[in-house]
Amino acid sequence: MDSAASHDLEKPLIVDDLPVLKIKSHTRDVHILSCAFLLIFLAFGATQNLESTLITEKNLGTTSLGILYLSFAFFSLVASSVVRALGSKNSLILGTTGYWLFIAAHLKPTWYIMVPVSLYLGFASAIIWVEQGTYLTAAARSHARDNGLHEGTIIGNFNGEFWGMFACRQFVGNLLPLILLRGGTEGNPSDTTLLFTVFLCSMTLGTILMCFLNKRDDEEEKDPHNAESLSLYASLSSLSKSIVAPLFDVRMLLIIPLMAYTGLQQAFVWAEFTKYIVSPMLGVSGVGGAMAVYGAFDAACSLTAGRLTSGLKSITLIVSGGAFVQAVIFLWLLLCYSPSSGILGTINLLIMAALLGIGDGVFNTQLSALIGIFFKDDTEGAFAQLKVWQCSAVALIFFISPYISLQAMLVLMLSAICLSYAAFVYLSQQGEKALSLQVQVQVQAQVHDVCT
Repeated sequence: MDSAASHDLEKPLIVDDLPVLKIKSHTRDVHILSCAFLLIFLAFGATQNLESTLITEKNLGTTSLGILYLSFAFFSLVASSVVRALGSKNSLILGTTGYWLFIAAHLKPTWYIMVPVSLYLGFASAIIWVEQGTYLTAAARSHARDNGLHEGTIIGNFNGEFWGMFACRQFVGNLLPLILLRGGTEGNPSDTTLLFTVFLCSMTLGTILMCFLNKRDDEEEKDPHNAESLSLYASLSSLSKSIVAPLFDVRMLLIIPLMAYTGLQQAFVWAEFTKYIVSPMLGVSGVGGAMAVYGAFDAACSLTAGRLTSGLKSITLIVSGGAFVQAVIFLWLLLCYSPSSGILGTINLLIMAALLGIGDGVFNTQLSALIGIFFKDDTEGAFAQLKVWQCSAVALIFFISPYISLQAMLVLMLSAICLSYAAFVYLSQQGEKALSLQVQVQVQAQVHDVCT
């Protein structure tokens, strides 16, 4: 016995035989995802801002964007099922292909090229954006669970980092047109070719970066022993659930107006603000400068709002501030604004761009956090609904923009912000009561377990 014990003591210690306690950090994936989206969308965002002023032949620019977002809205209905089938990483990489083709089409923009590419980009956009919301929320929940942190706070922090980096696309991307476009209000063909070539290089780097993400697929959905998950009936049932089921949730019905408004306010900046406010004063290259200011304040606000998010009460306060800021801008443009040349006119224009960026940063971070808190059981379906309503609103603006005045558009925006904010306030009040009741039930259950 002593010999055996001595022999065991002499055996080398195998590290694999010991349990290893390891705190998992999921922030790496958030950093990679944020940087990849920045590289891809700095190109697309700047191109989108220039669409209504650079490609003016028979409204090809705005019509292409209208088709894009209409396609985006339609394919968002089925995107959650496609994402589940492809997996997280493959969905993100596939989504980048549409943006690459869209930028490439601008090297020779014609109706025969732009329309099909816009339709395909709508499909690709639905895939990448539904998966982005799901991926980011899954990373936040995993990080909170593995490190014993508050889930709502981590969701807010992760969304703040992502949307802060994403908003930087407006600053970085729009500096390039400001530097490269020197052809006055119309732009120079050689300059635009150089610009879109640089954009293609940026998109290629973003796609490569996506390849370094970790997969975050639900293993339960990929269980090989679950034959029912492979059946056509189950696929159709899942599709019906992701499209129809959320509409029977009162919380979703109350949040839909806010989803739609976020699309309206973004499209207003892209189509109306750049065309009627910025371009007449500063020209095409000036659009890049104004949108760079918009993006800088959007990014700063996204990071700040994300850090301040800790629950439903903080979301309500932050959204209230964003809604107030944007409402002030719409009233200013409708009642008080008159174009003026010189430094004063430029300062007024840049102040508007900054405040609109602040509002966009608020809505992006807080809406994603709100979905993460309320719709834990079907995150893909909730983010699919977000993109359906958001993109439908964007498409509406691009289609009606050539046919209505700026004043009519401002009245529409004011009506939309009032309706969406009223529904949101009611949702937050009811949601706070429900969350408080849920906490009380959990505490009572814990006390009961201790007593028994």
